[in-house]
Amino acid sequence: MKRTIFTHNRDSWSLVAVIGVAFAMLGLMLAFESQWALVAEIAVGAVTWFVIRRTSLAGRAQRAASTQPTLTNILVATGCIVIAVLFRSDDYSLLMLSTVLLYAVACIGLNIQTGLTGLANFAGAAFFACGGYTLAYLLRSTTILSTFAIVAGGLVSAVIGLVLMLPVLRTKGYYSVLVTIAFGVLCSSFLQVNDGLGGAQGLSVPGLHMLGWDMSSSPSVGGSDVSFYLAYVLVSLVLFLVASMLMRAVEWSFIGINLDTVRSDETVGISFGMNLSRWKVIAFMLGNLIIGIAGAVYGGMTGFVSPAGATFEQSLLLISIVVLGGIGNTLGALLAAVLIILVPEKLHALQEYRTLIFSVAVVVILLFRPRGLLPRTLRDLSSVFGGERG
Repeated sequence: MKRTIFTHNRDSWSLVAVIGVAFAMLGLMLAFESQWALVAEIAVGAVTWFVIRRTSLAGRAQRAASTQPTLTNILVATGCIVIAVLFRSDDYSLLMLSTVLLYAVACIGLNIQTGLTGLANFAGAAFFACGGYTLAYLLRSTTILSTFAIVAGGLVSAVIGLVLMLPVLRTKGYYSVLVTIAFGVLCSSFLQVNDGLGGAQGLSVPGLHMLGWDMSSSPSVGGSDVSFYLAYVLVSLVLFLVASMLMRAVEWSFIGINLDTVRSDETVGISFGMNLSRWKVIAFMLGNLIIGIAGAVYGGMTGFVSPAGATFEQSLLLISIVVLGGIGNTLGALLAAVLIILVPEKLHALQEYRTLIFSVAVVVILLFRPRGLLPRTLRDLSSVFGGERG
């Protein structure tokens, strides 16, 4: 049955309501300082989520998000900008908002690898750090523009990913996972003992300059000082929107069909003459390109890179975000980044148990919602290949 305009509008307003509630909760979380107020808000948020999931509102909103990506991006951009304006002088809140966005961007890269192609990458933090270290080295040693240095960070991560794919392609299952874990450990160890890259102490990163704007300076607007992190929020938001649109473009193109085939049934792909290795390499390099760019911007924002950012614990954090949010879903990555990064950061009592929280979150989600909070709608490949057979 063809959907009516009324149904289309009702879905759109459902999406507006759900995203509006989500950003209202995010704003309150950033504003609250009392630990009890935060706990109460989290409890209210959990109840609200449960109620939404039990009504038709969730289904309509999810349908609108999948069929109206432009509206979804506009709503996300509006929510982030409103929060950025409200907290324009609050360094901490803007830093956390930028961090959430950048980690969501990195997880979009992981989603291209895992969600679309089925490639497990347990070295996400290593590629994230490679982007940051590339930026730091180039800005300290050359006069390259910051924008080019950020792109170079992504390219270096992509090239390293290409090299890593050589042993990955020769293994399957758990063994390919072990290869990525081993690379992550190797990368962290290499950064710790390499004095040219600062060793265990890391490297300081010079301030970024983009479009003639010194992003390390705090501008004054209307007689009031504005945090310099506001610029990073805008850059991070642009990266998130571009990465989201890129992933959707890939997903719904012939590239996405090929990647879905690699993930779902390699035998079918081989029978249709697909070069599976080529598509795995493309997905792995594209995902690492996005992860490296996010890592470069994060390094520029924090002004420091160190081996601590390349540990397996950090890779587990990224995997936790992907699994919790829903493998292959960009909005899910943003929601999970808030839950995994911002909530423990605001609840100081949980800091010591952060790794435990990541592990428990993954186990609970795998048990009760194995496809995550916002699962991706899977493509029916039978119609695609069935049509080609006919």
